[in-house]
Amino acid sequence: MLLLFPSKHWHGLFQKGSSWADGPAGVNQCPITPNNSFLYDFDVGDQAGTYWYHSHLGTQYCDGLRGAIVIYDPKDPFRHLYDVDDETTVITLADWYHIRSTSVTNKAMFDTTLINGLGRNHNGKATKLAVVNVVYGKRYRFRIVSVSCDPNFIFSIDAHNMTIIEVDGVNHMPLTVDSLQIFSGQRYSVVVAALQPINNYWIRALPNLGYTTFERGINSAIFRYSGAAIEDPTTTNSSLHNPLVETKLHPLDTSGAPGGSGPADISLCLHITHINGRFAINGASFEPPSLPVLLQIMSGVRSAQSLLPIGNVYTLPRNKTIELIMPGGSSGAPHPFHLHGHNFDVVRSAGSAEYNYHNPVRRDVVSTGFAGDNVTIRFTTNNPGPWFLHCHIDWHLDNGLAIVFAEDVDTIEREKKKVPNEWKELCPMYQSAH
Repeated sequence: MLLLFPSKHWHGLFQKGSSWADGPAGVNQCPITPNNSFLYDFDVGDQAGTYWYHSHLGTQYCDGLRGAIVIYDPKDPFRHLYDVDDETTVITLADWYHIRSTSVTNKAMFDTTLINGLGRNHNGKATKLAVVNVVYGKRYRFRIVSVSCDPNFIFSIDAHNMTIIEVDGVNHMPLTVDSLQIFSGQRYSVVVAALQPINNYWIRALPNLGYTTFERGINSAIFRYSGAAIEDPTTTNSSLHNPLVETKLHPLDTSGAPGGSGPADISLCLHITHINGRFAINGASFEPPSLPVLLQIMSGVRSAQSLLPIGNVYTLPRNKTIELIMPGGSSGAPHPFHLHGHNFDVVRSAGSAEYNYHNPVRRDVVSTGFAGDNVTIRFTTNNPGPWFLHCHIDWHLDNGLAIVFAEDVDTIEREKKKVPNEWKELCPMYQSAH
């Protein structure tokens, strides 16, 4: 059976003043019923960069309801570094399951890596691959978007370095690498200079699961110079030696982590376990309530003890520094965690024991790493709304790996007059159709 009741999330966009438009079913809205429509009409403020959209109901986006969003910045501080930045320089990385997501049993395993919608299966024909066309001498801003449901990828372009300038919609100091690991939901803008001999070069996206080779062009696309033959590349990536290390990323904004090196106003440790075959955070497994958290708050419910689902909702006061500590190494690791409504500062990254409060990477999806890691992030509660925090491996989210932050509930309740009438009609329509 195909899931037919969608909701849409606009990944990375803060939805300031419009938490009703954030999208997650059971948190910010009821799903949209078949043969009906709903208009998401919101202001992105001063946000610019690389984002994406996807369904936020069950595992629906694994069936293909996902795509990139780019908001161009007319005052981009890095505009002098590249010549080309348009629809031809967006690169999406996806996993394709040859069955519907609702038919998956036990552990899901994708069949094919797709780069810009094309890819070869390990036991299939040599089908067409995505081609990224370049002209010698030009500099390109490639916006790499992982719309994956599960795997992370090691991304590289044979014989070409990449200079990272944007991380999850946030400008960062330029950092040159020859490969980068990208987790589900993450985005990077990289500048690549087309200065190699005119030829075809492999673009590679090596997944951490499934068929982890490049035989016969799987997990690959083609980087083609103008004037090169129309054929598969023969290049290799044997010389990779400068991978991305997350702790080397530093935002252009030098304000540092909220609260500096002092203690946060609220510090929460989020322990991931299993209970009765489901993921749980601090002992509670998330299941979407029939009444969205936002609607509960607008109906007058205030306390975490009263908000459903019980044990999954944490109320946070406004204008406070929040610190989240997420130990790694749980089953299914590494888990890429995404926070809605905010960016956050990663003061301790996976693979590192160091804390950086001065200029840590700022993003909206972070890997929690493996055993021994203690990934720590900080953000400020300056955006009222119920905001999802969840693993972006969609199978894990569907199996309970999430919590909700009810941020500044008094302001949320007062802003209910701003919610469109069409939003208020979603739940009655869904309940009568479902």
